[in-house]
Formats: sequence, structure tokens, C-alpha cells
Amino acid sequence: MFRNVRSFIVRRGAGPDEADDIIQEAFARLEAYTQAKEVCSQEAFLMRTALNLMRDRARRQRTAPFDSVTLDLETVADASPQPDEIVRGRERLRRAQTGLDRLDDLSRRCLMAKRVDELSYGDIAAREGITVAAAEKRVARAVLFLAKWMDGW
Repeated sequence: MFRNVRSFIVRRGAGPDEADDIIQEAFARLEAYTQAKEVCSQEAFLMRTALNLMRDRARRQRTAPFDSVTLDLETVADASPQPDEIVRGRERLRRAQTGLDRLDDLSRRCLMAKRVDELSYGDIAAREGITVAAAEKRVARAVLFLAKWMDGW
């Protein structure tokens, strides 16, 4: 009887592991049902129950395809940086801060206004009381200095 039900389930598209799970559930339902009522054909009951269980699984898979998937936490990739990457990143930040500190005040303010505050060169020039060309040059020189300063880090 077990082989007949299993081959019936496999012919309907269930994989070997899934077929075993379905058969186990069908047998559990048969046992529970026979506690209260009499079953004329256990094999027919098992086949009908197994078919219904397969349909239920397929329906669940269509509506929530990832609910039945169990994740192996050992194989899930950790996207967080490694400790040595964190240390290197902090060192780069310290180096960049030191480079910013080496800039004159006006160049630093122009660079920060452009890169951090996202102001236009016209707005920077108006705020600092310089020409637009001077604001552009200050930002360009500051970027060039920091690029050289950070070279190799």
C-alpha cells in the first residue's frame, strides 16, 4: 500500500523527499480519522488525502513561494564588513579628516558647501563673498589636494 501511494504521488510531480512528507501527513490524517470513523479503503483514503495535500502545497507555493523555504543560517552570506575592513575604513576617515584640516578655511568651506550641502557655485560665491570662478577654483584645488593626500590609502 505504501509503495502504491508513493508512486502515485511521485507520478503527480512530487519529489522523493516531498513524497515522503506527504505520505507521513496522509498516514497521520488516516490515523486521526479512524479514531472517530470507519474507513472502507485505507489505500483510497491515503491517495485522496495525499492528492489534496499536494494541491494544498501547490496553492501555498503560488501565493507565498518563500514561506516553505527554510534558510540554513550557515550558508547565508553576511553583508556586514569584516573587522579589518572596518579598521581600514576608520583609518581612511582619519586620514581624510587630517587632509581637510590642512586646507585653508575658505577652501574647506567651499568644498563642504559643494560636496556636502550640494550648493551651486553661485550660491557658494554669494555666501563667501567671492566670484563664481574663485569658488570653482577653490573647490577644484581642494579636491585635487585631497585626491593626492589620499593616494595610496
